[in-house]
Amino acid sequence: MTGALPGPGTAVLVAGGGVTGPAVARALLRLGATVTVADGKPEARAKIAAEVPGIVVADLDGHDPSGYDLVVVAPGFRPTAPVVVAAEAAGVPVFGDVELAWRIDRAGAFGAPRDWLVVTGTNGKTTTTQMLESILLRAGLRAVACGNIGRPVIDAIGDPADPRVLAVELSSFQLHWAPSVRPRAGVVLNVAEDHLDWHGSMAAYTADKARALSGELAVIGLDDPVASRLGGTVTVGFTTGEPGPGQYGVRGGDLVDGAGLAILPAASVSPPGPAGIADALAATALAQAVGVTAPQAGEALAAFRVGAHRAEPVAQVRGVTYIDDSKATNPHAALNSIEAHERVVWVAGGQLKGADIAPLVQRVASRLVGAVLLGVDRDEIAGSLARHAPDVPVVRVSSGDDVRVSPVTNDASRSVGTSGAVDVRVSGDADAVMAAVVAEASRIAEAALDDSAAAPSAASGPLAALPAPVVLLAPAAASLDMFTSYGHRGDAFAASARALGTAS
Repeated sequence: MTGALPGPGTAVLVAGGGVTGPAVARALLRLGATVTVADGKPEARAKIAAEVPGIVVADLDGHDPSGYDLVVVAPGFRPTAPVVVAAEAAGVPVFGDVELAWRIDRAGAFGAPRDWLVVTGTNGKTTTTQMLESILLRAGLRAVACGNIGRPVIDAIGDPADPRVLAVELSSFQLHWAPSVRPRAGVVLNVAEDHLDWHGSMAAYTADKARALSGELAVIGLDDPVASRLGGTVTVGFTTGEPGPGQYGVRGGDLVDGAGLAILPAASVSPPGPAGIADALAATALAQAVGVTAPQAGEALAAFRVGAHRAEPVAQVRGVTYIDDSKATNPHAALNSIEAHERVVWVAGGQLKGADIAPLVQRVASRLVGAVLLGVDRDEIAGSLARHAPDVPVVRVSSGDDVRVSPVTNDASRSVGTSGAVDVRVSGDADAVMAAVVAEASRIAEAALDDSAAAPSAASGPLAALPAPVVLLAPAAASLDMFTSYGHRGDAFAASARALGTAS
């Protein structure tokens, strides 16, 4: 391929026909390229052939990329994938969809170039991107959230509405395949161990995340030990504590920007707690790179409410609040979620993917009034709780055909297992297991709520009344051992929690 962009006479192979494939194919056709989309799944090939007329569809397995001028890969393709290795061996360039979108945008092929504001980090990306979009829109800018948040960037730049500012959430995979991107401003919120099987090492993972900081303004999370060591040509930081000169932070109960101007009260941020505050500060810093003021950011953040499965309150039953943070799929995310509350009945478990749960348990032990565990790695979490939080009551819930219980488990289904945990077995699918999990969590929470009511008040003694506990789904683990997605897991939790309020 000659030049920065594919065009008439350019043969392009799009590897992967999933979420980004149709958008990439449509953009390439608009540029005049000849497009072949290859996917290993017959249903995916049929779907994209129906959605995008004018392309050639092929089976990816064994497909030879050497005859093409360019290969565009979906974000999940590893550098070791056969199609990537074969393309590079043949001297064929390999782009990701974000790299292609950047080149199209910089060339002005789909209108004047936009301002890109890039958000990445191990946790908090989507909430920050949603906050950023809300701030930009409240300020009257033509803006749209895109990237890893759901809408492909290449689709956003081709939108007839012609957004002028892009709030771009990018994963480490997308950043790896987008080496040319130089955003107006970019943030790395935090960096914790994740996807190391894909990147090969923590250093490689961090390096890909740091690509978000290669533009005009680099914004970094100062409270994170890895992100705080990164930076760019012009770097600003944010902290949930007292800020230094030029930093974003919290002063006198208010979020403040780099000039010390108040944004909004910390108590007004949703989701509550340090993670929500950090996300709000990061979103404000990015928005101010395109001229948004602190009051405009504050107005938007005051009205912002977190999306589904991200520290979302889903029910309040008999004085107990139930919170769905199913998106907390690793220990780092679960830590942020738990630290937003003083007393927690923790619902956790699933696929830990090799992550060490012990540091999390040690950090939050004093906040836990109970833990209810499910999923393939529940025993590992139970063992860590037994070692580092031995006074916390633990219930492990599993499925099995030998015991039948109602959604509210009965004593016949319960037994004391290893590490002193109570084992509950349920006959049924993943939704039935979650119903039993929520029932067990409610037992613990309501007992703890009684303790709260019985505690001396500040008026009658030196001890203040204990805060009410919350039941928090913050699994610290992936969901696919039991559920179709983290969304399915969160929906099951929410439905079970709401059902408690209708039970007689």
